[in-house]
Amino acid sequence: MYSYLNDNNLIYRQNEKLVSHIEKALDGEYSAIQCYAKLANMTSKENERNQILEIRQDEIKHFHQFGQIYISLTGRQPQPKIIEECPDVYLNGLEFSIQDEQRTVDFYLEIADETTNPYIKEIFRRAAADEQNHAVWFLYYFLKAR
Repeated sequence: MYSYLNDNNLIYRQNEKLVSHIEKALDGEYSAIQCYAKLANMTSKENERNQILEIRQDEIKHFHQFGQIYISLTGRQPQPKIIEECPDVYLNGLEFSIQDEQRTVDFYLEIADETTNPYIKEIFRRAAADEQNHAVWFLYYFLKAR
């Protein structure tokens, strides 16, 4: 019998996919960090501003954690870029953030499910839980503002 799967090739492809996903996650976090600073400056309500800045701090934490994982897998520093522009109107920014956070939850859970590394799995599961929490806050502020 011939083996159709070369274990080394399979591991390389899995790592290549993981690195690609982490690059996308880094770009998403980098974009969110910029957007949430902009959103925080758009609201006149101090409690909303403080909550959005707290969410932004979570995104900064995720960005650093993902960056460390990326460096450990590639030996290179990440080169993040903004992949989505943040709306210029507060209500539109909140709606954009709700949708983005929800999509991100699914993406991070997919990464966690696909990796066999327990540390990476836990980091992405925890980040998914944070993103779900962020979506709820943004939804709350969106509904209040409508």
